[in-house]
Amino acid sequence: MAYDVAVRAEAALGEGPTWDTGTGRLIWVDILGCRVHTYHPATGRRTVRTTEQHVGAAKPRTGGGLVLNLRDGIGLLDDDGTLRMLHRDAVPGRRGNDAAVAPDGSLWAGTMRYDEAPGGGTLSRITGDGTATTVLADVAVSNGTGWSPDGRLMYYVDSPTRRVDVFDHRDGRVTDRRPLAVIEDGAGLPDGLTVDADGCVWVALWDGAAVRRYTPDGKLDRVIELPVPRVTACAFGGPDLTDLYVTTARVGLAAPHPLAGSLLVVPGAGKGLPQPAFAG
Repeated sequence: MAYDVAVRAEAALGEGPTWDTGTGRLIWVDILGCRVHTYHPATGRRTVRTTEQHVGAAKPRTGGGLVLNLRDGIGLLDDDGTLRMLHRDAVPGRRGNDAAVAPDGSLWAGTMRYDEAPGGGTLSRITGDGTATTVLADVAVSNGTGWSPDGRLMYYVDSPTRRVDVFDHRDGRVTDRRPLAVIEDGAGLPDGLTVDADGCVWVALWDGAAVRRYTPDGKLDRVIELPVPRVTACAFGGPDLTDLYVTTARVGLAAPHPLAGSLLVVPGAGKGLPQPAFAG
């Protein structure tokens, strides 16, 4: 499948693409650049908002504005630029990383240590009133999180494990963790993911220059190769949710590809699911 350049950029660590159905825009972040980007493909309009600390993810809220997974916890960003903390959880040497909104509107937010030390990160569930519950402790690099179309399964990536794991999910709790897929040596590390309307899991491969699609039974059935080695995350967007948007990074590359750090798009890649907004 052929890719296009949606937004040419030099993000240090582009991450977390999210389609906002209500506004027809794609939201993504540059974690280390402390920037929240938006892109309206219908008009080409772009915005960039700077945050005061590293921002791992930005998701739409039901009442407008965004919820942010920041270095020191979860923040609420209003449309007028006002930022207030919903849940403060500052730990020296740790920051927020990828996050996703569950079918019930809760935010599942991951953290990781800057040195990526094993066990230094977590995955937590945050409700609209700011109540936080630790779902997984002893995580190294908390990354992609997503749910099956019926909400009964949750998929999750802790990158150094080289696995995409699957859990049973019910009432905001997960059980019976098991591997869906293992990324073989030399193919990169699993990073962000999204789930399509067929229940298949698309996962970005850091240092793998590709996005892979796995069926619900763990079979690899599609590979989209890209020119940028550090592919970080993917999400379906566009009016029909058929375009796959892909974020990339240039951090740590001695001679980055000219498109490293850009937002790419693969038109007509598949069929995505509408993503819920955070209920807060």
